[in-house]
Amino acid sequence: MMKLKMDETNKAIIKQLHDGRKPFSAIAEELNITENTVRARVNKLIDEGVLQISGLVNPETIPGLQVVMMGVKLKTLDLEKKAKEFAELRGVISAAVVTGRYDLIVQLVLAEDEGLTLLDFFKRELDKIDDISEVETFVVYQSHNFRIPYIL
Repeated sequence: MMKLKMDETNKAIIKQLHDGRKPFSAIAEELNITENTVRARVNKLIDEGVLQISGLVNPETIPGLQVVMMGVKLKTLDLEKKAKEFAELRGVISAAVVTGRYDLIVQLVLAEDEGLTLLDFFKRELDKIDDISEVETFVVYQSHNFRIPYIL
């Protein structure tokens, strides 16, 4: 994958898109560039896989929603393949290859009323992955400035 040059204008546009609903015209005015420049650059950033504009929720405001971080140790060194397998499981927001005592950190969103509790995840989803040697879960009880995609 070719890496897109992240010049100061691209960085400034991305910072302006913290509010993904902000009009391109307002971004253009604030950055003193044309609206067409903003539109073209945003489209290029999206096409190159640098930027994704999406709605995120505060998980603490949705009753029954639970966020869990999971540290995973594997019996294989094919970490990238395993991270991709985890990313396909229901409830998984992200799976990252990391350094430290775990091979992967997996972020989950669970909801009992959607039929996906932590136990359901272990029985129906985690069971699909081979070569797991150890899993440790960390339930998020409280967070600050934490937003997630609502993927259930």
